Amino acid sequence: MEIDFDKMDGLVPAVIQDAETKNVLMLGFMNREAYDKTLETGKVTFFSRSKSRLWTKGETSGNFLHVVSIKNDCDHDTLLVRVHPEGPVCHTGTDTCWGEKNEANPLTFLSELQDFIETRHKEMPEGSYTTSLFKDGINRMAQKVGEEALEAVIEAVNGTDERLIYEGSDMLYHLIVLLTSKGLRIEQMAAELQARHKPGWKKH
Repeated sequence: MEIDFDKMDGLVPAVIQDAETKNVLMLGFMNREAYDKTLETGKVTFFSRSKSRLWTKGETSGNFLHVVSIKNDCDHDTLLVRVHPEGPVCHTGTDTCWGEKNEANPLTFLSELQDFIETRHKEMPEGSYTTSLFKDGINRMAQKVGEEALEAVIEAVNGTDERLIYEGSDMLYHLIVLLTSKGLRIEQMAAELQARHKPGWKKH
């Protein structure tokens, strides 16, 4: 990977992002030696400007940043480092250097869930309920969506909030299975809703 270390006297900023939550955790600087050590060890290493030496994040605290991927920006002078953090990132004990909680938005799990369901669709492992749905065919999958939707309606009218969430989750899971069987993604539905939110949207 071509990195321009010359623009900032041998340093490039490295933006550290949690690979799962997508939250930005901290910003550090790397020189070529720090970058090479990061690749070699799989743990993020910076160049400490205050101490003028290499510094592996977590070397004293044990809160290492385990590298998942490294990307260079369009000008080849800023790195995006995706990591799995081991413990709090900031020296103050907070999850991020901005004092924020490093929590995932549960909505992003829907994409991960469909990724998992797509893997089931490709591999079709025996004993999997999802596999059985794919084997039963489109009519059965559509029927299950309808059944779970009816259960959600019943809970909304005569049940509890807890049961409504439970049955609604079942409905959403079966809908994602149905979408997967049709080669469609849950993100396409989100995009449709986003389009409807725009002032110029017209019904089909």
